Amino acid sequence: MYKIILASGSPRRKEILEQVGIEFSVITSNDEEVIQKSSPEEIVEELATRKACSVASDMEEGTIVIGADTMVAIDGQVMGKPKDEGNAKDMIRKLQGKKHQVYTGVCAVVKEAGKEDRLIHFVEATHVWVHSMTEAQIDAYVATGEPLDKAGAYGIQGKFAVYIEKIEGDYLNIVGFPVSKLYERLLEEDIDLLSCK
Repeated sequence: MYKIILASGSPRRKEILEQVGIEFSVITSNDEEVIQKSSPEEIVEELATRKACSVASDMEEGTIVIGADTMVAIDGQVMGKPKDEGNAKDMIRKLQGKKHQVYTGVCAVVKEAGKEDRLIHFVEATHVWVHSMTEAQIDAYVATGEPLDKAGAYGIQGKFAVYIEKIEGDYLNIVGFPVSKLYERLLEEDIDLLSCK
């Protein structure tokens, strides 16, 4: 049996793990998010690995530490969290009427007695199409305050849902945590997250 640690303060990741019945504790990393990679896939994998390894360094054997990082990209350009309302409006203007990608990097550090730490990491990508939006719609959405703490300036699980035309891939990946892919990857390593207490 393993103790599960989520190395993320994201309320959405916490909700997803709770939703599927995984028992875990939250311990966030204090590491600075310094990015050395350039492509969205490499960036999210690097940040997720850094978060997980930072927290895992203080953990005892019999622990699995899970780190994740989500990023929105359009035409290869990374969109982080908006700095302010004006920046949020600019981001949504770029996304509206087009297809973009949401990438989540996940890293699980498995700490076992007498063995080197095992790192299991992957990147999940989901394609998202956003309907065309008017300036009034963009202004009204940004005025809700919802976009300000979200990568790409929107939350698919919130008020922005009415502007989503379609998606291709894992919905929960857009919310911020591809839990199904993580579950399957750990099963390949003979670890059943649902039986960890």
